[in-house]
Amino acid sequence: MKKTFTATIAAIISLVGNAQEPVDTTTVEPADTTAWNLLLDGVTVKAQQQLVKQEIDRTTYDVQADDDSKTQTVMDMLRKVPMVTVDGEDNILVKGNKNFKIYKNGHLDPSLTKNAKDILKAMPASSIKRIEVITDPGAREDAEGVNAILNIVMMDTKRMQGITGSVSASYSTLNYPSLSTYLAAQFGKFIISFDYGSNYMSKRATRNDVSAERTFVNTGNTQLVRSRTENPGHVHYADINASYDIDSLNLLSASFGGYFYSVDVQGGGTISMIGPDDNCLSRYDEHFWMPSYSHHSWNGRLDYEHKMRRRGEKFTLSYMLALTRQHTEQETNYTNTQDFAYNYTGFLENERERFTEHTFQFDYVRPLWEGHKLEVGAKYIDRINSSVTSQEFYDDTHTTTSDDFSHTMRIAALYADYMWSHENWSARAGVRYEYSYMKGHYRDGKSADFDKHLNDWVPQASLKYQIDERQSLKLVYTTSINRPGIIYLNPAVHSFPAAEQFGNARLGSVRSQSIGLPYMYTGQRLTVQIWPQYLRVNNAIGKIVYAKGDVRYQTFGNVIRQNRWQIEGYVQWKPFDSTTLVANLNFSHNHFISSEQGLVQDCNCFYYYCNLSQKLPWRLKATAYTFGMIGHSSDDIYTYAGPYFRYGFSLQRSFLKDDRLTVRLSATAPFNKQLNYTTCTTQGDVVGKADYINTQNNRSFQLTVSFRFGSLKNKVKKTDTTIENDDVQGGISRTK
Repeated sequence: MKKTFTATIAAIISLVGNAQEPVDTTTVEPADTTAWNLLLDGVTVKAQQQLVKQEIDRTTYDVQADDDSKTQTVMDMLRKVPMVTVDGEDNILVKGNKNFKIYKNGHLDPSLTKNAKDILKAMPASSIKRIEVITDPGAREDAEGVNAILNIVMMDTKRMQGITGSVSASYSTLNYPSLSTYLAAQFGKFIISFDYGSNYMSKRATRNDVSAERTFVNTGNTQLVRSRTENPGHVHYADINASYDIDSLNLLSASFGGYFYSVDVQGGGTISMIGPDDNCLSRYDEHFWMPSYSHHSWNGRLDYEHKMRRRGEKFTLSYMLALTRQHTEQETNYTNTQDFAYNYTGFLENERERFTEHTFQFDYVRPLWEGHKLEVGAKYIDRINSSVTSQEFYDDTHTTTSDDFSHTMRIAALYADYMWSHENWSARAGVRYEYSYMKGHYRDGKSADFDKHLNDWVPQASLKYQIDERQSLKLVYTTSINRPGIIYLNPAVHSFPAAEQFGNARLGSVRSQSIGLPYMYTGQRLTVQIWPQYLRVNNAIGKIVYAKGDVRYQTFGNVIRQNRWQIEGYVQWKPFDSTTLVANLNFSHNHFISSEQGLVQDCNCFYYYCNLSQKLPWRLKATAYTFGMIGHSSDDIYTYAGPYFRYGFSLQRSFLKDDRLTVRLSATAPFNKQLNYTTCTTQGDVVGKADYINTQNNRSFQLTVSFRFGSLKNKVKKTDTTIENDDVQGGISRTK
């Protein structure tokens, strides 16, 4: 690419030198966000600005080079990012796996990781510079890590002048308004920024109808469920970031932010038990609501970075505090009962969960000689989960239950990472040692306390070869560890008619290994990435479901062995100057084995996302997209989800100088009123299927207006390294 570009410029210079007339030196303006034009005396040279770039440890998507970023949300942009899949329920998969963490500006954002679905749907893409999929993060994060990291990099370009900012608002016909703002200012060596977003989830936007059939294999009886749920409420997120340049060698930065919501969950339906001869054995109506349901996640951090006199040498000291507080109060009543086998008429459940984490970290980077660099560091985490749960049954005081449980985890780690590059070759290799201490404490004395000590060595390596200026090939090996969160650990029993569920306090950590061979081609009009990968997990946390009579029990255990073969594909094609096609594809074969229950499940699924954008006269831009899944997807040994299909259209135009004002009209599934998907349970003690239908929130029309003001030229400076904790699986979050 570089040689071609140089030759082209030389040809232009030659043409200019032979010209008989003076050259018009008109200032060059970008023709669009994915191409630039150089106009010299009638000669036009065009080169595509690449949206996707591959590096030794990550793949990057340039959000600001995409016109859609002016009016779309970060969730919309994620569908275009290689190795990222967003399904019809806005669940995010990275490299085909939901086991990942989200960073902001290179450090873990606990609030964003736990509540990504709601925050990213409210966050404007205009405030994002790029999205990075860190495919092999190195020994610094690997042991506590995941198979991949999604790093959202905020705007960060030249020097800032004065106060800058942006505001974006949208409204949907589903009565779903949202608002987001961003402000930044510089005062000498001090820079500060603030962003805030909120949205209101209406009843129409959150309505779900469920039709389920569950057959108990041992008795032959079938449970029929017909229910509707709505959870209107408000979602808010906010972040404040600040940095101070002490001098050219010392930088101090800090941040504080969080995510919080309160919703009014309500619903109900009819549940029946039908015998093998189609006779009704029992029936009742259920109505539930949550008069108090709130969630708060807060996190703050402080980083000090000192650069040495030697170029590239530096050390960083970091501290992070993460807090989560969740309160759930649910009241359930049972009426119109027929042969109801329980002594109570309802219950009141109260649950308070608290998560507190302190993290201290030291990182040191030193270039050794040309092409060689060493990074070492240490980290300590003190993590406390606690849960207090009570379930008071009406008219049956003997069944009332309560649990008070806490789980402490202390982790100490050392790591070393070595990086090398020479001509067309680059490599990275590292190892991490980690000591973990876990303790379970029953504060109500119902069970004996327990503790566990773990020692883990975690290696990782990657090798990249730049075939030529357009092609590259990598070999990547990663290992990661994930530890259970309070949702999986909490032993409190939640009882319902014909069902009980509880956690397992003695769960252990999960180790996974993967190997991949990604290839990337970057041409002038075509970009292609193909990433074959194999993943193996020997002791994954999975559901354990069994039945006694007509009662279904569910808990968790380290009982699953998983093998996954997959191929990720990405294509960006610009057949004409005004037309762009993007396709993001993922095919995977998952093989699950549960030796404890003697069950095996195989699933093949193909996720796809296609986006076609066309520039029209009068500065209009039209977009059509479709996404969905073909085949069956699964996360456990019992159940798989069936295929689905979504589509939509949009039309947008920018106004004012520098396109500061952008207006977008969009339509989601305008020809289909209902949104539905099906899950099937094919093995175990309880089999059947469930149909989930959103009767209102499929077809919608939306208006989005975005306005940028000031000189948006910088973002708060960050230290180059900071704290990332990404080892928790199943922590406190909105979705259980």
